[in-house]
Order: sequence, then structure tokens, then C-alpha cells
Amino acid sequence: MKAQYGILRFAKYKGPEIGHIEAHNERTKEKYASNPDVDTSRSQYNFHLITPQRKYRAEAEKQIAEAGCRTRSDSVRVVEALVTASPEFFKGKKRAEIKEYFIYALDFIKEHQAEKTIISAVVHMDEKTPHMHLCFVPLTEDGRLSAKDIVGNRKKLTWWQDEFWKHMVKKYPELERGESASETGREHIPPRLYKEAVHLNSLRDKIMELLSGTNPLNARSRAAEIEKLLDKYIHGVEVMKTKLRKYDTEYKTLTAENAELEGKLRTAEDAGKERIANRLKYAGMEKELQELHSMLYNIPPEILTAFRQRSKRQKAVSIEQP
Repeated sequence: MKAQYGILRFAKYKGPEIGHIEAHNERTKEKYASNPDVDTSRSQYNFHLITPQRKYRAEAEKQIAEAGCRTRSDSVRVVEALVTASPEFFKGKKRAEIKEYFIYALDFIKEHQAEKTIISAVVHMDEKTPHMHLCFVPLTEDGRLSAKDIVGNRKKLTWWQDEFWKHMVKKYPELERGESASETGREHIPPRLYKEAVHLNSLRDKIMELLSGTNPLNARSRAAEIEKLLDKYIHGVEVMKTKLRKYDTEYKTLTAENAELEGKLRTAEDAGKERIANRLKYAGMEKELQELHSMLYNIPPEILTAFRQRSKRQKAVSIEQP
């Protein structure tokens, strides 16, 4: 049997992206093109453990103002905790048992973060693996706005991972401890980026299918469909490239750290050698980044040609218009 892990991950949000995660968490959109794993026919089975009283950003600003905290444009206003477990853990479990797992996990969060700061805790049952999105305003016990103090460094993330496992294993002894970002030597690349990349790949394949099947008899009827897909695909690729820059920077930093650790490993002969070896084992994002980059940067030349031709036509039309 595969190992079963309890999983807790954090993400920090500052501004407009807060609205995006709210739309995803609260299922306010009719379609989720960027996340093909969402089965909206099953969204009725999602449930809240804490229901938001207002929009995420509005609630965050309200709490921050009441606490008398000053903010900057780059201040983290919302922290999201993703709580789940290995898919194997949920196999054969009834809805009530799944709900009990997330209630128990929520109890852990409330032990270490004031319940009044929690904006929403919603469990998604309409994707492949049940999971909970829990969003809170990162206000400390002494009333400061500081995501850094709460989840902002490797030592603290290791602490969260340790304490979460200690809490969950009391009720679910089959769970093993998950790995934190501090131990893997990297920040987790969000699963949604892979889902977006997979969706872009499907768009690419559809465009190639249409292009390869175009002939003089159907060229006009297919042109509009191809152009519509081209817009979505090229724009989506550019958006994804922007998102990946953060992780490219992180990888460069880790590569430098890795080189330093290799030097230490050659000279270390004590018990610390194993710890360094573990850091080396998990330090790189290389495999994940290579997978994502291969999806995004290998745009077939046929698609680029079609997009350039379309852009030229649009430019010509705009010039001709009075």
C-alpha cells in the first residue's frame, strides 16, 4: 500500500489575486477552463466549515483596519492554507468521514490562528481529491499584520508541518508526515499551474487538429474557430510564463545553494551529512520546471505562423479603416 500523507500547504496573497482565489474557492464562475479537474456537476457536494460573511478582500481590509494596521501595496492581506491528504487516504471513505477529517484539521488551525481571522473554510468535493481551502487574515496575537511571522520562513513552515502531523496522527495513525518547503529546499509549485498547462496543451492540440484539417472548402468556416482558440492559447501561454518567473528565480537561488551544499557534503563526515544529503535530494525544482517549460515554450511553428498571419490581417484592417 502506498504511503498516506496528511498535507498542509500555505500560499500568500496581496492584492487583485485575492479575488481570483475567491472565485475559485467559492465556485462563483460558471466554467473553470484553467482547471479542467473541476466537475461542476459535483459542485453541489462542496461544503463550508466556515462561511464567508463578505468578499475576501473586503473582509481582510475590514479586519486590518479594525486592528489599526498600516499596509503597503505589497502587504500580504490573505493567507490560504490548503489541507488535504494522499488520494489513497480518501478511498472508500463516506462523505461524513471525509467531513470529519477536515473538521479535525480545522480544529488544528484554530488552535494556532485566531478563529475570527478566518474568512472562509470550504471543502471541495468536485475535484479528483477532496481538499479544503482555508483563508485567513495574517494578524498575529498582538494585532500585527505579518504573514512573515505566521508562515514566512523555513523554520516556521517546518514547525507547522510538525505540529499538523502530531495533531492529525492522534486520530488518523495511518498518516505519515508530509514534507515542508523548508525540507524540500523549495517552495511548492501550485498544482493549479500544472492544470493550466495541461489545459493549454489541449488548446494547442485542438488548434493543430484544425490547422491540419483545413482545406480550400472549409477554410472560411474554420478561420473564426481557429482565431478564437489562438487568442486563448497565446494569451494563456504569456500569462503562464509570467507566473513561472517567480519559480525560475527560486530555482536559480536553489541552484546556488545546492552548489554550496555539495561542497559541504564533500567535507562533512558527521551525522549532519545525512541532513545535507536530504537537502541535496530535494533541493531542485528542475524536474517540475522542465515539465512546465516544455509545455509552454514548445509552441508548434504552425501555430506561431497562424497567429502572426492573423495579427497582420488585423493590423491591415485597422489601417484601412478611416
